[in-house]
Amino acid sequence: MTTATSDPARLPLSVIMPVGKRHAADIAALYAEYKVGLASLDTPYEFIVVLDGPRPEVAASLQRLLERGENLIVISLTKRFGEATALMAGFQRTSGRVIVTAPAYHQIQGAEIGKLVRALDKSDVAIGRRWPRVGSRFEAIRRDAFHRLIATGGQRFNDLGCGARAMKRRVLEEISLYGDQHRFLPVLANRQGFRIVEVDVAQSPLDRYEVSYPPKEYLHRVLDIFTVFFLVRFTKKPLRFFGMVGATTFVIGALLVAYLAIDRLVFLHPLADRPALLLSSLLVVLGMQLFALGLLGELIIFTHARDIKDYQVDEVVRYPEAVTGNRAASPVATDVTRSHVV
Repeated sequence: MTTATSDPARLPLSVIMPVGKRHAADIAALYAEYKVGLASLDTPYEFIVVLDGPRPEVAASLQRLLERGENLIVISLTKRFGEATALMAGFQRTSGRVIVTAPAYHQIQGAEIGKLVRALDKSDVAIGRRWPRVGSRFEAIRRDAFHRLIATGGQRFNDLGCGARAMKRRVLEEISLYGDQHRFLPVLANRQGFRIVEVDVAQSPLDRYEVSYPPKEYLHRVLDIFTVFFLVRFTKKPLRFFGMVGATTFVIGALLVAYLAIDRLVFLHPLADRPALLLSSLLVVLGMQLFALGLLGELIIFTHARDIKDYQVDEVVRYPEAVTGNRAASPVATDVTRSHVV
């Protein structure tokens, strides 16, 4: 059985487990389950646990694992920053060429981790899809609606809520996560041109979350969806978003002003006591301001365009000098680059 190692010179694999508000009651048992799955890969790895804020009960369990000789790295954050921040904090201390994120609660069977890592042979990111999925009809409808709303870039995902993922190191080097954006990492990676694949993995029999979400949580998810939608579609084209909204608002306001003007000049109806005049004028001004905001965004993007990279190189094929009898005709080596561009 292959054990964990801390030799950064030859580490092929790093595992990050962020521990937040929701975590398994027995974190040691969960770690043992993941360890079995990692052993099937027969490769050295490091296991990093990031405590998102003070977690005394988890810290005590991890301390017992360390005393037993388990090769763990435990990182404790001063307060709760969110799972995305915890993941990035763990990534900054990894040395593996492949990064695996493991949820701190039961989602998939630990033996399935190997499937995710092996899927990287033909992809940059492999995300787990719990299948067959156990859950109520309401949960299925909610998940389907969520994934339909977040579908972007011609690729639709089926289980963005699954925290079990494997990715090549350069993915996290190119993408910065914050807040609750860890759920949308595949969407952001897809925008950057990385190749994403979903892998069917067996759901853990302990994957049950019976607590109902409060209305505030649904509002947060809607705002997160709007944020990711804007980041994916309009990061380099802000005028298309603000210009579209601004132009629509301006046209509606202008039509109302024209109607009121005709009503006053032709039908002699007074305007002093009509709130519609104030509303239409407000729409015209608001439309112009939104359009100007889009132009300002375009200016900012233009001045920083050289520093913005939204593509990933897939392969560089270098052709050596042709060996011919005519030395003067020897061509210069040429790079042929294939890249994924959004």
